[in-house]
Formats: sequence, structure tokens, C-alpha cells
Amino acid sequence: MQSSNQRSDTTMKKSSNQRSDTTMKKQSFGAMIAAMRKEQGMTQLELAEKMGVTDKAVSKWERDLSFPDVNSIPRLAEIFDVTVDEIMQVKSDSKENGKANRISEIVDIALKGIALAMGIAVVVLSLIDKIEAKEAVSMLGIGLACTAIAQFSKKD
Repeated sequence: MQSSNQRSDTTMKKSSNQRSDTTMKKQSFGAMIAAMRKEQGMTQLELAEKMGVTDKAVSKWERDLSFPDVNSIPRLAEIFDVTVDEIMQVKSDSKENGKANRISEIVDIALKGIALAMGIAVVVLSLIDKIEAKEAVSMLGIGLACTAIAQFSKKD
């Protein structure tokens, strides 16, 4: 009969084989290191010994309080049997990433606003007979283009 620790070790080993790039990208660096360490059934102390650091350093990495020396990243990749690129492609919680997302949201709202404004302008100008058909089609085309750009730029 297997103990709960043996079952969780078996589960961890199975999950390491099923690990995908998308899973790795959705985690912070520390969470990814902790997950890979646990998948290999390693303690923080064991990883620390292999890396030539203290277990406290590994604990700080896993809690995203510090980052391993850049020269030790290849060793870390070797221990976990992944590439350096896989280790480095983790979710960034930086201000730059948040700022880029905010800019993307603003551009999306602006594009939708332009499309709506063009549609309303064509309707109103048509009602008061102040727009030619050719101009109306051009304005609606701009609105449609803005809607298409907003739709295609979504990252869902």
C-alpha cells in the first residue's frame, strides 16, 4: 500500500512529463522553480546543494524575493532538465508589463470609440442632409477598419 507521500511523488512525476510551455509562462519565476523542484521530489536544501547556495537562497527565489545569479541560470536549467529559454520565459509582474497592458486597453477603447463616432456622425449628417454618399462610405470604412483592428488585436 502506498503512503500519501509516495502517491504525491508519483503524481508529481507524472505531472512533470505533462508540463507544457504555457504552464511555465503563466507562473512567476519563483513559483516555476518551486514547482519544478517539487516535481523532481527535491527539497530546497537538495537544490541548494546542487546549486552551491544556501537553502535560504532557494527559499527567497521561490518566494520571488530574490533571483539567482545570472551565471547560475544554465546550471538551474540543467538540474531541471529544461532549456535556459524555458526558465527565462516566465510571467513578468513588472510595472512595464502592466503599463503595456494598460496602453493596449486604452488603444482598444480609442479604436472602438472612433468606430462608434464615425457611425453616429454618418447617421446624424445623413438625417440633416449634410453628407454625400461617398463621404459617408469613407467614414463608415474608417469605423469598420477601427473595429477590425480592435478585434484582431485581442490576445484571447
